[in-house]
Amino acid sequence: MLLTDHRRWVPLLALSLALGCGGEASPPSSVAVPETTAVPAAEGDWFVDQAAASGLDFVHVNGMSGEYYFAEMMGSGAALFDYDNDGDLDVYLVQSGPLGSTAGAASGQAVDRLYRNDLEVRAGGTAELRFTDVTAASAIRGTDYGMGVATGDYDGDGFVDLYVTAFGANRLWRNRGDGTFSDVTVAAGVADPRWSVPALFQDFDQDGDLDLFVGNYVDFTLATHKRCTTDLGEPNYCGPLAYKPQADALFDNRGDGTFVEVTDSAGIGGALGGALGAVSADFDGDGRLDLYVANDGMANALWMNHGDGSWRNESLLAGTAVNAQGAPEASMGIDAADFDGDGDEDLFMTHLSRETNTLFVNQGGGLFDDRSSGLGLGLTSWQTTGFGTGWFDYDNDGWLDLLAVNGAVRVIESLVRAGDPFPLHQPNLLFHNQGGRGFEEVSARAGAVFSLSEVSRGAAFGDIDNDGDTDILISNNHGPVRLLINRIGQQSGWLGLRLTDESGEIDRLGAWVGLAGPGLERPLWRRVRSAASYASANDPRLLFGLGAGSQSGPWQARVQWPDGSVELFTDLAAGSYTTLRQGSGEAAPERWP
Repeated sequence: MLLTDHRRWVPLLALSLALGCGGEASPPSSVAVPETTAVPAAEGDWFVDQAAASGLDFVHVNGMSGEYYFAEMMGSGAALFDYDNDGDLDVYLVQSGPLGSTAGAASGQAVDRLYRNDLEVRAGGTAELRFTDVTAASAIRGTDYGMGVATGDYDGDGFVDLYVTAFGANRLWRNRGDGTFSDVTVAAGVADPRWSVPALFQDFDQDGDLDLFVGNYVDFTLATHKRCTTDLGEPNYCGPLAYKPQADALFDNRGDGTFVEVTDSAGIGGALGGALGAVSADFDGDGRLDLYVANDGMANALWMNHGDGSWRNESLLAGTAVNAQGAPEASMGIDAADFDGDGDEDLFMTHLSRETNTLFVNQGGGLFDDRSSGLGLGLTSWQTTGFGTGWFDYDNDGWLDLLAVNGAVRVIESLVRAGDPFPLHQPNLLFHNQGGRGFEEVSARAGAVFSLSEVSRGAAFGDIDNDGDTDILISNNHGPVRLLINRIGQQSGWLGLRLTDESGEIDRLGAWVGLAGPGLERPLWRRVRSAASYASANDPRLLFGLGAGSQSGPWQARVQWPDGSVELFTDLAAGSYTTLRQGSGEAAPERWP
């Protein structure tokens, strides 16, 4: 049963045009807005949608007019970040709106939204989750045709900033620290007028400030729009190979609030790929943060950081350029983590239906093996097109599970025949990690929210209610946002960490942390990062699931900071979040644990 009835969307004119049902398409005078729907939940559901109940009333609008413009089915992403430094996660949702018109923006309908988390913890530890729309007060005017968002404190003032990508002009919103933001894109030197989707902040040169990577997609404009069709000759969305791919961009942080573009000197300027996903990790274990870029329909790029400002694409040699059959895939969402507990970071990415999603297992030293089918992640994704994704331990058993949110990019013929107004929707998939030996698809057991069929795109992960398990924020193309609150994680123990600079105010993105303690057969390794998934940004705090065994400790963490220094932190407490400040730990032993 589909719990979202797409036939109730309005206005009908825009919907009938989107099906290509005849008549001459023209931009609608108002934006087609789907109705927000609540999802009923049962007592035993692992996840419950609390978006509407908590005040997240955002509905994405793609501005579809019947022309099947390529950009309208791609957006958009979402971010979980603490913009006001009050200790809980706020929400930023990227809007798209009308294409080639400012009607929606002028009416205030099609703009990005910032929601403040007014989490209230009551006596006894119960929490009430409430969000307040503070977009107007924040001075953010996100009226571009938005795609994605990256978070990071680029100027080191202790407040997290936003970089929003778009089909058009990107924006760097500087957090002033008083609840307001200012557009400093041009002054900071990070403007990019191309169609950008992924972006991430990371300290690639180990100098203490955050650099910026921007992934660019294809050279599509409304003026160069092409007519593509289904196998039956009906109108359809084009694929990426119908347009020329674009080069990505790399910006080095000068440390004074401005950036200088180093794309060409770094060696990445000549690579064209159609980027939709990007993630940073130390894939070869040399202590430097590398970069993996997921390209749509073309070979993916694994940029190895040589530490002298130069990068080399070693994806083909590493085994991550194409799948096991030697074919490039339509990579969209991506994440990197140590899912099998061997101390190095593996890669997972989502693809088109009939391609399967792909799991590249790190064999050590930055060499990978495509193990998608053998570990249960191949055939389970054969019929879906994945976008947002992430490694996260939803049940806190110590093993990283997977979510893939789905929605097609070319119309599904069966839905067209059924008269569906937006025939791209598909259900999302949840996979349980079976002790590093493989994955089981458990969506049917996870709750009513996994019975939805929507056009999901972004997925952001974080502990929204600060109760020690990972919740999920899902953005839907031309549909309502979903906030999946985790109910099952409380059955096991947990330990939370925030990794910061000496002041305790700036998250040390890129830090590599191992946790050891009683009952753990091996250390649990996690990377501090905000960028992953598809066009989205995550909670930078680390959550370690401790399973159902002893939670008494003592627990200790080995931290390798982004600058290469290593420290040991001991006597950590389970069941709470602890801030680890760089420079306040002990000298780490050469052999650990």
